[in-house]
Amino acid sequence: MPAEPRAAYRLQLRPGFGLDEAAALVPYLQQLGISHCFTSSYLQAAPGSQHGYDIVDPTRVNVELGGELAHTRFCAALSAHGLAHMLDVVPNHMAVAGRANPWWWDVLEHGPSSRYATFFDVDWESPEQRLQNRVLLPVLGDHYGRVLEQGEIRLAHADGEFTVHYHEHVFPVDPASLESLLAGAAGRCGSEMLAFLADACGRLPEATATSRRAVDRRQRNAMVVHELLVRLCQDNAAVGLALDAEVERLNAEADALDALLERQNYRLALWRTAGRDLGYRRFFDINDLAGLRVEDEDVFGQTHARVLDWVTRGVLQGLRIDHPDGLRDPAAYFQRLRAACPQAWIVAEKILSPDETLPADWPIAGTTGYEFLNTVLGLFIDPAGEAPLTALYAELTGDSTDFDLLVRTCKRQVLTELLGGELNRLTALFLAICERRRRHRDYTRHELHEALREVAAGVPVYRTYVRHPDGAVSDADRRYVTAAVERAARERADLDPELLRFLGDLLLLREPGTLEGELAMRFQQLTGPATAKGVEDTALYRFVRFAALNEVGGDPSRFGVAPAAFHAFCADVQTQRPQTLLTTTNHDTKRSGDVRARLALLSEIPERWRQSVQRWCARNARHRRGEAPDRSIEYLFYQTLVGAWPIDAARIGAYLEKAAREAKLHTSWLRPEAAYESALQDFVAAALADAAFCADIDAFVAPLVWPGRINALAQTLLKLTVPGVPHLYQGTELWDLSLVDPDNRRAVDFDHRAQLLDELAGCSPEQILARADDGLPMLWVVYQALQLRREQPAPFGSGGDYQPLTATGAKAAHALAFLRGARVAVVVPRLVLGLGDDWQDSRIELPAGRWHNRLSGERVGGGAVALRTLLARFPLALLLREDDAQ
Repeated sequence: MPAEPRAAYRLQLRPGFGLDEAAALVPYLQQLGISHCFTSSYLQAAPGSQHGYDIVDPTRVNVELGGELAHTRFCAALSAHGLAHMLDVVPNHMAVAGRANPWWWDVLEHGPSSRYATFFDVDWESPEQRLQNRVLLPVLGDHYGRVLEQGEIRLAHADGEFTVHYHEHVFPVDPASLESLLAGAAGRCGSEMLAFLADACGRLPEATATSRRAVDRRQRNAMVVHELLVRLCQDNAAVGLALDAEVERLNAEADALDALLERQNYRLALWRTAGRDLGYRRFFDINDLAGLRVEDEDVFGQTHARVLDWVTRGVLQGLRIDHPDGLRDPAAYFQRLRAACPQAWIVAEKILSPDETLPADWPIAGTTGYEFLNTVLGLFIDPAGEAPLTALYAELTGDSTDFDLLVRTCKRQVLTELLGGELNRLTALFLAICERRRRHRDYTRHELHEALREVAAGVPVYRTYVRHPDGAVSDADRRYVTAAVERAARERADLDPELLRFLGDLLLLREPGTLEGELAMRFQQLTGPATAKGVEDTALYRFVRFAALNEVGGDPSRFGVAPAAFHAFCADVQTQRPQTLLTTTNHDTKRSGDVRARLALLSEIPERWRQSVQRWCARNARHRRGEAPDRSIEYLFYQTLVGAWPIDAARIGAYLEKAAREAKLHTSWLRPEAAYESALQDFVAAALADAAFCADIDAFVAPLVWPGRINALAQTLLKLTVPGVPHLYQGTELWDLSLVDPDNRRAVDFDHRAQLLDELAGCSPEQILARADDGLPMLWVVYQALQLRREQPAPFGSGGDYQPLTATGAKAAHALAFLRGARVAVVVPRLVLGLGDDWQDSRIELPAGRWHNRLSGERVGGGAVALRTLLARFPLALLLREDDAQ
């Protein structure tokens, strides 16, 4: 295995494509030049999981992916071919639906007395009396009383075990609540043993008892009662019949069943209550994913035991940590993880806002590469296109072009509608703090709620990283919180400036106290979801001025990246995080790198684009139904068609439905509007059934296909050669015009890719370009770059170097070039529509020596090399110096 990671290839495992299928791909990945096979999580997930992020048991390999034996075969295949393994690790949350998660089932059965009560981030001391020591479960389709009275909630009994059922949902029954039921059944059948067990249930310690002795006693006694009850039902059929009769009586009497349900450690409720009343931290707004308290050493140990064992045994060499911003103290988590596996390659799915840097106290190699994705895209965007594209967007939609303002608006919306439960929990804590201070005790709950919401909406990054009780506060955290407080004061004149200043002091740990520190820590776990849902899943679907820029971690208001800025970015990566991941497409991107590469061309032809869009809007006006679709979605429709063409109505229709729901203007996931969505689908279907319209789209796209592919090749070669470790998402070694998930998780034809890889060996550059529609140019670039990294690891490693090369001549601005160490040079074109077909007198200055272009096969000498010559046979150059000349 390589001393340092060379390239990671991501595989999305799912039922039907499990560990045995992944093992079969290992020879292909080895031939391609990959060093790390990077898989989605394969720990036991919820039944039918298509992604693996809904883990229910971190101690087992997912049986639907092949289980333990398939995992052994997969690891053996990796070892046999010299590949390392990288795994997606999900520390922030677990899926909590049904019996599949034994820890959550135990929490629901025993409440605060569960051995796992402290594993999950549950607020057992809710300010709401009705929710104290109970978990709100918002699963009902209607109000609880109506559902109960309609007989949709049922108690069930089978061989001494009792469960509550609501359609597909199943819940445990607290054994202490069974006293009356068992006593009634004992009276029916005359069983003294059953009467004894009824009394034993009544004597169980309360579910609110949390001392170690009480917890152990409750668990032990409940287990004994259960075992005796099961045995009794097996030995005495009359007992089972009596229990069934009691269950039927309860199910027939709403009051009696309600009395039993009121004694449970959970409260079944209407699904809408999750937005305001939920008492546990979730992964974003997903009720079935409950937050873990992984900051607890025991929780960390039990949730990570299997993964750390694999690392210790050499089965696993790399870890990709999912969503660390959800953790209470990410720095402490990474320090504990690093201590447990000091040699592992660890990267974090940390989404850095523009101008933000990775916290220095995280002992990891870097991020998953969104900052590279957005930076490299900027090279191919013409800044001159910003003004005309902005004017077109405003003309078509009438929407504001102030993205910052939109972001705060969207954050406020999701904080109220989706994250209201989390915000209300924080408000209760803020109220308790203010009650203890005479200067602040007269603020109303509403004022405190609004202050928290406004400051959270104004935090310009995903979250801050102050640490209580350590008292650690960085200069960056001070800037972010101060900016948010000052913005709130400017924009909310109705909020007392002293209240906002006090909140700022709390968030920066300037006010001592346990509750005060708790507020700061919890606030940080709120702003991450607020940003993810408010920006990624709302604002980026509303502000569609130029969809190429609407990407995770991006800023659509920033238009283009100058070569000097790109070089500075790369030099900083080499110095600070040379083993960070670099990506252009992954399972969470809003569109593939190839789609963005084609869309970038629109910045070079804004007038042609304006005329075409206006023509399309006029032609399709007859398909509109009132205001559906809205102009923003219609404009996104045209951009998506151009970026992903050819695309069928089913794919783009599904994409636009998701986009409209994420935008939350006319429909949403929370409140789908069937009429609007139907009109949207009808519009798409009618437009794509119009042969003349499709011909017009085809005519517009045709001259952009090859320039878009050049952009895609260029950004891919940069990803493969600049400082960092390239990440290839499954299938993207050929052209990939995928949209956001689930579109980007479609099945990949790996047999076809393996066949094409075998065919590369005998192809000339001309033959490769002639088969551009098959994707051979992309496969050629990926293969040649990875082979060079395998043959020449030093220039690309942690000890390597990065030096810009300067182009001269009339078209110099269209070339980007650099050296890796003294032996590797890379040259790519940019802004290719403006470049045209002739580099004219433009040249690149190569160091002395003899250079072999691995993409064209040609050799050139050092010194001033004409770009028209260097790039004649292939549109970009990957050069290796073949001698030791200086």
